[in-house]
Amino acid sequence: MTTDAATTRAWIQPAYGGPEILEQRTIDRPRPGKGEVLVRVRATSLNSADAKLLRGEPGVLRLGFGLRRPRNPVRGMDVAGTIVAVGEGVDGSHVGDEVVGEISGGGGGLATYAVTRFGRVVPRPADVDPATAAAVPLAGGTAWHALRLAGVRAGSRVLVIGASGGVGSFAVQLAARSGAEVWALCGERNRALVERLGATRTFDYRATGPETLPEGTFDAVIDIGGTAPLGVLQRLVREGGSVVMVAGEGKGPFGPIGRMLRAVFRSIGSKRRLRPLAARASASVTSMLLEKVARGELEPVIERTFAFDEARDALAHVDAGHTVGKVVVRVED
Repeated sequence: MTTDAATTRAWIQPAYGGPEILEQRTIDRPRPGKGEVLVRVRATSLNSADAKLLRGEPGVLRLGFGLRRPRNPVRGMDVAGTIVAVGEGVDGSHVGDEVVGEISGGGGGLATYAVTRFGRVVPRPADVDPATAAAVPLAGGTAWHALRLAGVRAGSRVLVIGASGGVGSFAVQLAARSGAEVWALCGERNRALVERLGATRTFDYRATGPETLPEGTFDAVIDIGGTAPLGVLQRLVREGGSVVMVAGEGKGPFGPIGRMLRAVFRSIGSKRRLRPLAARASASVTSMLLEKVARGELEPVIERTFAFDEARDALAHVDAGHTVGKVVVRVED
């Protein structure tokens, strides 16, 4: 399939559903508006949020992204690429810049060209290839914000639940690099990887759940997409400690929101705080993390890289769960 100067190839989600509904089409190339840039996408990484938006679950998401079908039908939030055009208010000298960042509007990375706010992208270090760089923004940023919210520092003992996933693999490394002692729950087959990333002790979550660990063992717990009872998580931390709950699972139209609200109420008057955190990226944190990658201080774990024509399979892999690290799609025009 070929494109001309006015079109782009893209994987389109015409409705809510599983990965099988995705269709590769040739569509009009987006134009950058005020404060925006047009990026020729070289690589995009996929997150669990892409799978949730694909299915429109939990249902409350549809209030913001489209009730019957997604207003933005192209998934892929994190991209690395080249600025090829700029909108009003952006200096034209940035055309040709190699950049990395999160796309505004909930997605657009599974296309050969995508538009985003200029303030959401940062320069890509020359020593970091596009596929590696694209794995950083949302997962790396969420991990960094979670550790900061939990107050993790040198000498802290921190438990990471879901340590081998995209956010978890970054959290383990960043916590260990800060001088913290990291314990981790992950699948048995991933324990060696998580130990290599810096965890002092690892446990197979099927055999050793949070409820089996000693009370008051940790200064902080980072619970990534977990389902453990709130009381179990709360008792794991010492007085003055915090449990940071990143996103999470949940049934019904409101998904994890009910669990998050219960966490807030349980924290009132308690010396063991439960702190909900939505997945998030920021340009300044992305830039800082990319510099760490360039210096060899941080390793984006990429389980598998797919070609653009295999993007449906890539989303199916993420949608199935249990991804190790990140999944990246290389985009070629």
